[in-house]
Amino acid sequence: MDNWRKSSYSGPGDGNECVEIATTPTHIAVRDSKAPTTRPLTFPVAAFAPFLEALKAHPRR
Repeated sequence: MDNWRKSSYSGPGDGNECVEIATTPTHIAVRDSKAPTTRPLTFPVAAFAPFLEALKAHPRR
């Protein structure tokens, strides 16, 4: 994937700690912007929304 973009939730107060995503018609990939050469998490499009909902349901403290 070569169309990486910064998450809209990575605002100016977040510094360089942000998440980047890239999409294809069938998959969505997520990576840490500070480590762009590491392997991203890749999800089928249909699995991405449930993944986000699970993160929201169990926020990191």
